[in-house]
Amino acid sequence: MTTIHTSDVYDQRGDECLAVTESFANLGGRRQFSGPVRTVRCFEDNGLLKGIMEEPGEGAVLVVDAGGTLRCAMLGGNMALRFSQNGWAGVIVYGAVRDRHELVGIDLGVQALGSNPRRSGKAGSGERDVVLTFADTTFRPGAMVYADDDGILVER
Repeated sequence: MTTIHTSDVYDQRGDECLAVTESFANLGGRRQFSGPVRTVRCFEDNGLLKGIMEEPGEGAVLVVDAGGTLRCAMLGGNMALRFSQNGWAGVIVYGAVRDRHELVGIDLGVQALGSNPRRSGKAGSGERDVVLTFADTTFRPGAMVYADDDGILVER
């Protein structure tokens, strides 16, 4: 796997990329990750994620717009392991995750606003493969995203 640093991507591509303006915690076993964006919008309900984690990831990064809530976790250790096993490069959660002690040992990039031990709902409500906008950044399905300890960049 090639190491890609967001600072180098920005130096090479500049304004072709948007930098996420909110600080995310880098919590997974992969400290640097990149791939084409896949998206989900769901609020305090990770039922859609449970289906997606079983799909072939083919090196993609799932971007989850959970509305920025920290009231419950959208991803935990068991789900992260399934994403990793199915070939996903990473998951970016605009919200909370849990099982940080497990996430650090899984070969998956995970970035989130924070953590909370409380589980989310499981009804499966939400939308897939839609354009997301949060933290002054727009995520379009198929655009490249790059993430590491410095932050997150996405192609315009």
